[in-house]
Amino acid sequence: MSPRRLIQPGEEPLLAELVPKSTLWSRLPLRVKLPQQWWKPSRSWALPASVATAAVVAAGAITTSSIVLVDQRSHHEVTMKEVDLLGFVQAFMTGFTTLDPFHANAYVEQILAHATGDFAKQYRDKQNEILIQIAQAEPTKGTALAAGVERWNDDGSANVMVATGVAFKSPDGKQTLDNTNRWVVTAQREGNQWKISSLQQVI
Repeated sequence: MSPRRLIQPGEEPLLAELVPKSTLWSRLPLRVKLPQQWWKPSRSWALPASVATAAVVAAGAITTSSIVLVDQRSHHEVTMKEVDLLGFVQAFMTGFTTLDPFHANAYVEQILAHATGDFAKQYRDKQNEILIQIAQAEPTKGTALAAGVERWNDDGSANVMVATGVAFKSPDGKQTLDNTNRWVVTAQREGNQWKISSLQQVI
């Protein structure tokens, strides 16, 4: 058995009391505190981000609207151009198939006024022959029954399919007869008006 040793006043004890871990943590000189709700964005950049997002969305909407508007306007212009073309061709074919022997000169002048290119040249070359045929013919009443654009050409002209009906009296004048024909008409824009550059009957 070891001898007992007296502890003098002011001397450190040989056995130290164990300190709990929780007490040690509380005695640390520095304690780091995280701010509450640290994951929330700061107001200093949240507002600019919202404005930027809204600007991007608005720009996209404006771009989409512009594309749709341009497409609609282009489609409208093409439609109006086609309506104008078909109206001219139908009016021309109505006049072309309506013969009046008593006004043969006026008929030829009217046709030449709306002719151009090869069609105008051919019609002028045969003008006298055409005048004689009209003067000897029976009166007819022509009608454009239907017309449709077959295709648009690279030079701006268009090929149009036209169906016409021609009504005329029988030689004895007792009956009205009808005749239906189909034509391929090429129309070309010259200035502010359309003109016929080719006219062929489809057999």
